[in-house]
Amino acid sequence: MNPLNHVAIIMDGNGRWGLKYRNSRNAGHKAGLDTVETIIKTTIENKIKFLTLFAFSTENWKRPKKEVNYLFNLLENFLVNKIEDLHKQNIKLKVLGSKKFSPKLNKLLNNSEKKTFKNNKLQINLALNYGSKSELISAFKRLKKNKSIISEKNLEKNLQTQNIPDPDLLIRTGNTKRLSNFLLWQLAYSEIFFEKKLWPAFNKKDYKRIIREFRNIKRNFGKI
Repeated sequence: MNPLNHVAIIMDGNGRWGLKYRNSRNAGHKAGLDTVETIIKTTIENKIKFLTLFAFSTENWKRPKKEVNYLFNLLENFLVNKIEDLHKQNIKLKVLGSKKFSPKLNKLLNNSEKKTFKNNKLQINLALNYGSKSELISAFKRLKKNKSIISEKNLEKNLQTQNIPDPDLLIRTGNTKRLSNFLLWQLAYSEIFFEKKLWPAFNKKDYKRIIREFRNIKRNFGKI
């Protein structure tokens, strides 16, 4: 049975779900937060130590400004209303990506990271304004600046996921089969599950099914 230490999720399909069931993309984003809470709870129940959620990519700035603003307002409200509860549950929050947001949101993110820094039941890595290609370029620039030898070990020390184990499992909802510039280096040997369900429809039963399937996969890592 495979150990499962780190799950990464591309939470795709909020907008499509919202248009289909509520005639509003924003309604889908709001509904997606309920799924996030369900997945966090189930992750803890299964004693998984790391959960990385792809919330906003560097490419998502191309979306309509009203939708982008709504997404950030949702995140602000989530942090204001939920960070204390996450802290009480011994959950650590870490942001991956560049914090180029409003002063209010940046402050909330920084305070949330600081408040939960010593927690160790579950670490949630929130990928915000994150793009793997930018992460890799920045890492190589730091290696060059420091005149470090280019090696896998040194590169990983300069990634934003330093000291975080690579994902064992990647889940992408929304019936889309691509990585979308997410953790391209870190996902090299992850098991990947593409789910047809849109993110707001993804539930505890779906998640537990994937976990069961993962635990029984024969993982070779290049060996026979």
